[in-house]
Amino acid sequence: MAMFFPGESHTFSEYLLVPGYSSSECIPANVSLKTPLVRFKRGEESAINLNIPMVSAIMQSVSGPDMAVSLATEGGLSFIYGSQTPEQEAAMVKAVKDHKAGFVESDSTLTPDMTMEQVMALKERTGHSTMPVTDDGSSRGRLLGIVTSRDYRPSRDDHSKKVSEFMTPREKLIVGDKDITLKKANDVIWDNKLNALPVVDDNDHLVGIVFRKDYDSHKSNPNEMLDANKRYMVGAGINTRDYATRVPLLVEAGADVLCIDSSEGFSEWQKRTIEWIRANYGESVRVGAGNVVDADGFRFLADCGADFVKVGIGGGSICITRETKGIGRGQATALIDVCRARDEYFEETGIYVPVCSDGGIVYDYHMTLALAMGADFMMLGRYFARFDESPTERVNVNGQYMKEYWGEGSARARNWQRYDLGGAQKLAFVEGVDSYVPYAGSLKDGVNATLYKIKSTMCNCGALTIKELQDKARLTLVSSTSIVEGGAHDVVVKDSQQTVSYN
Repeated sequence: MAMFFPGESHTFSEYLLVPGYSSSECIPANVSLKTPLVRFKRGEESAINLNIPMVSAIMQSVSGPDMAVSLATEGGLSFIYGSQTPEQEAAMVKAVKDHKAGFVESDSTLTPDMTMEQVMALKERTGHSTMPVTDDGSSRGRLLGIVTSRDYRPSRDDHSKKVSEFMTPREKLIVGDKDITLKKANDVIWDNKLNALPVVDDNDHLVGIVFRKDYDSHKSNPNEMLDANKRYMVGAGINTRDYATRVPLLVEAGADVLCIDSSEGFSEWQKRTIEWIRANYGESVRVGAGNVVDADGFRFLADCGADFVKVGIGGGSICITRETKGIGRGQATALIDVCRARDEYFEETGIYVPVCSDGGIVYDYHMTLALAMGADFMMLGRYFARFDESPTERVNVNGQYMKEYWGEGSARARNWQRYDLGGAQKLAFVEGVDSYVPYAGSLKDGVNATLYKIKSTMCNCGALTIKELQDKARLTLVSSTSIVEGGAHDVVVKDSQQTVSYN
C-alpha cells in the first residue's frame, strides 16, 4: 500500500510569527542577514557567505548579466540560466566577472584610424564611454591614447573624423604600471581627479583599466558580493545531460558556484552529475542540487555531496507541475521537513548543508517565514522578474506597466533538460506558463524595502541574525478566517487617486 504522510501540507500564507521579547538592541540597523551558501564542517566557516539571503532563479526571464551585477551589488547572487548553449552561458558569466574586476579588461577598444561614427556605434552597443586606443585594436595592444565622451561632440563634429584627431594621446595620459595595487591605483585616480586609469606593462601594452566609479560603487554598497579579485560573484545553472561540456566552460569563465537546475532532484541523474564534478574538480567547484520536498530527498543529495539543497516542487507562480503531474508538497511543510533533516544530518555528520527555499513566496513576509522555518536563503523568480534588471521587456497591458515572465517548463522556454527523465530530448508537455508580472522599478529600491521588512520582523521576534531567528521563532497555523482578518476588512479603502471634498 502507498505511504501516506500524516497531516496536511501547508503554504506560507497559513502561518504567522508570534512576536517575542525585543530588547533595546533589536533595531533593523543592528540586524545581520549574512548566511552560508555552501556546505561547511562544524567549527569552520562556509567558503561562500551571502550578505543577504536572496538568490535569483535559474530562468531565462530572470537571471541575465544585468540582474547578476545588480543583485551582487546588494549582497545576493544570481544563477545565470542554463537553457542556452554552454558557450552563451559562459559568455554571460564572463560578462559579470569582467564588469568589475578592479583592473577591467576593455571590450571597447579602438584603433587610431576608426571614425567618430564607429566610436558612437560602439558606445551604443556596449554602453561604454571610456575607450582605450591601441595599435591593433585589441585589449592587450600597445596603448596610443584614450577616448571619452568629452573628446568629441556628435552634434557639431564631422562623424567621419578619425580617432587619432580627437583622442587624448598617450604622452598626455597618466598611467599605472603593471605592478600597481588597486589601492594605489585608486589613490592616483583621486589625486589627479581622473575618471579612469589605464594600466600598462613594461612595453606599454594595455593590461587593464581602473575606474573611479568602481571605487565609488563599493563605498556606497558595502554588502557587495565580491571574490578575492574584487570581481562580482555569480552562479550558473547546469543540467544533468551536458555537464561534461558545460561545467568546464563555466569554470573557465569564472563561475563561483553552480546549481543543477531540475524540477525534481531525488534522482540518479543528479548523483551522476555531482560525482562527475567531484571526480574532475574535487571540492574546488561548488554545486547545489535539488529540488526535493522531504527528508529522504535531502539526505540523498547531501550524501551525494551537494553543497546546498533546494526545496520546492510546484510552488512557483508560473509552475503547473502539481496540476499536470500531481506531484509536490506545500512549500512550508516541505521546508520544515527538510530543514529538520538538515539539522539532524549536521548533528550526525558534523557537516552543515544549507537549504534554499525555492518557490511559494508571494508576499515579502513569506521570506521571513521561510527563514524562520529554517531556510538559509531563498531562490526567487517572480520577485526579481518585476525589476528593470531582469532580461525581459517592459510592456503596457491595459494601461499598466508589466514585465514578461515565463517558466522554464513553458512552451516559450522549452527547457526540456530541466524536466529530463532520460527519454527523448524534447519537452513532452508543458509544466510552466507564459505570463506578466507588475513592473516594480529598480532592483535596489525593491530589495532594500523588502530587506527592511525582514529586519523589522526579526526585531519583533527578538532576533538579530538569521540563526537567532530560527532558534527563537514561534509560529502558529492560522485559519482561513484569520487570514481574512489579517488584511483590510469591514472598511471602504480609499483610492489613492480619489478626490474627497469636505463641506
